[in-house]
Amino acid sequence: MAFIEAARVDELKPGSSKTVSVKGQEIALHNVGGNVYATTNTCPHRGGPLGEGSLNGEVVTCPWHGWQFDVKTGVSPVVPTAKVQTFQVKVEGDRILVDV
Repeated sequence: MAFIEAARVDELKPGSSKTVSVKGQEIALHNVGGNVYATTNTCPHRGGPLGEGSLNGEVVTCPWHGWQFDVKTGVSPVVPTAKVQTFQVKVEGDRILVDV
């Protein structure tokens, strides 16, 4: 595994999402009650930016057309066949690290 620093903890408040670039790949970080999860930033529907979506519990909603995905599993709670890629995350001190 190659964990790469993606952001600082203070850049991602609980209940929010953020788009970052890690090794040239756009990743969406999501803070669910202090636990950080990472998904691909691109919604499979029309390419909307999930990092700019709204986070409600563990579900992020794409800002373009409302598609939803569980940030832990990547699976849509509405259409289980729709899925986004997830990445392993670890927090070390004030750094958020993602394995891409």
